[in-house]
Order: sequence, then C-alpha cells, then structure tokens
Amino acid sequence: MKTKRFLLIGKNGQVGWELQRTCALLGEVLALEYPDVNLADADCLRRIVREVKPDVILNPAAYTNVDKAESEMELARAVNAIGPGVLAEEAKRIGAALMHWSTDYVFDGTKGSPYVEVDPTNPLNVYGSTKLEGEQLVAAAGGAHIIFRTSWVYSLRAGGFVTKVLNWGREQEVMRVVDDQISSPTSAGMLAEVAAQVLAQGGEDVYGYLQEKGGLYHCANVGACSRYEWAQSILELDPHQEEQVVKQLLPAKSADFPTSATRPMISVLDSGEISSVFGIQLLTWTDQLELLFDSQRAHQNG
Repeated sequence: MKTKRFLLIGKNGQVGWELQRTCALLGEVLALEYPDVNLADADCLRRIVREVKPDVILNPAAYTNVDKAESEMELARAVNAIGPGVLAEEAKRIGAALMHWSTDYVFDGTKGSPYVEVDPTNPLNVYGSTKLEGEQLVAAAGGAHIIFRTSWVYSLRAGGFVTKVLNWGREQEVMRVVDDQISSPTSAGMLAEVAAQVLAQGGEDVYGYLQEKGGLYHCANVGACSRYEWAQSILELDPHQEEQVVKQLLPAKSADFPTSATRPMISVLDSGEISSVFGIQLLTWTDQLELLFDSQRAHQNG
C-alpha cells in the first residue's frame, strides 16, 4: 500500500500546527512555513507542488490580520485568493486533492440565524472578500477539493483569543470585552481531527472521494456566544485561576473599540451538512473548550 504524501502549507498557524499531528497518522507530512513557502508567490507554489508531488495539499494558511488587510489589500488578495487558486490548479494538474480553510467573514452578519453553505455571501472587509475570492478560485479550478468555512478559531498557542484573555486576566483588574459580536468559537484541534477523519474515509482514493463528496462545508463547533460570554467561560475554565488578578469582566460594544475593518455582528455557522455527509458529530463550543483545558491540565500533571 502506497504511503500518502501530504503537503501542508502554514505549519505554524493554529490549524497547521494541529494538522501535523493528525495527518502524521495517515502518511508522510511535508510541513512548510514562510519563507520556505510563500502563498503570495505563484511561481514558488508551482515549483513546490511539482517537486513534492503530494497526494493531498492542505492549506490552512492565510493573511489573517483583519484590520491590516484594509491597507494591504494586494498582499491579502495574493495570499488569500490568488495563492489558493494556484494551489488548486497545480493540485488538479498532478491529480492531488486540496483541503482549504475559509471563514465566516464571507457573510455580513445580518441574516439573524445560522448561515448554511448556500446562503448569499456579502463580506464587509478586505479579509472576508479575499477569502471569498479564494473559495471561488479553488472551486473554479475544477479539481477534487474540500473547503471548510469556520469561525473564531482558537488553541492554546500564543496570539489567539483564548491566550489573550488568559493574559488579560493576569494583567488587568477590570476587563472589557464586546458582547455584540456573536459566532461559534471553534477549536483548531477539532478542525484538524475533522480533516483527518475525512481523509481517512477517502481511503486509497482521496481524490475520487473528494471529487464525489467534496465542495464547500461549514465546520464550526455547535452553538454560539458573544466574545464577552466566551471570555467569561475562558476565565472560569482557566486551570490556574489563582494567577488571575481580574476582579470585573464588563460587557462593551464594538463601537467602543473602533477598528479599520468592519466585522459581521452575528456570523454563526450551521455545520449540519458536514455531519450528515461524513457522519462526523461536532461538540458544542462549551464542551470543546472544556476539553482543551482538561487536556492541558492532564498534560501538566502527566
């Protein structure tokens, strides 16, 4: 049986870091990071894909600085749209499948109920519009692919919302977090597990499997909350509450924290389709968050 070869773009991101772990059980993973791979450089991408000849390309990498993207539109578009399109073209050319990750920010947040895959998109910022174009270019290439739209991705790696809240709780007696942005916090570890499960279901013929069952899927933990409620849960589940100095966590409005980019207010994703097609049951965001802290506690005690 031939060992599968995976080419992972963006190994140091939250999802990329986890994919190295989950996909290592399925085959050989060549994991790259900038500057060894540059999503903004089409020639670089073509060269790497042609040299590596992977069976599957995994692309969780993106230009994710939502506010900075407003002033770096060309770079954001190169990384989030043109680059994934090139990967999709090259994947099709060599008969490789492509897994690509996108965002709830392709929506404007005005629907008032969870978004399904066929809902009209209407991004409010450059980040969202470039990610949407990336989805479209991946699909237009016509190869075997699956796109996972997700939301509010977190892990315990530095720089994400969970680690920011834990740090704020150790530095500030009064914390203010917005309560008018609502979505589904989603574990990077869960996203990597789902990817591995889908790949495992494909067996020997991942290309054929994703040609048949691939396409666009929403993949987020079940349920929704505001960033304020999310911060509350993080502080309550913190395994080292004795280190906290925070005395008050107060709700605030997005208008209190002006940003360059406009964000969707309610961008909850309905992930029912991925469960029905692949038989994968996703946890609620609260259960998934508890699991993260439980595993951290076990690791520290182990």
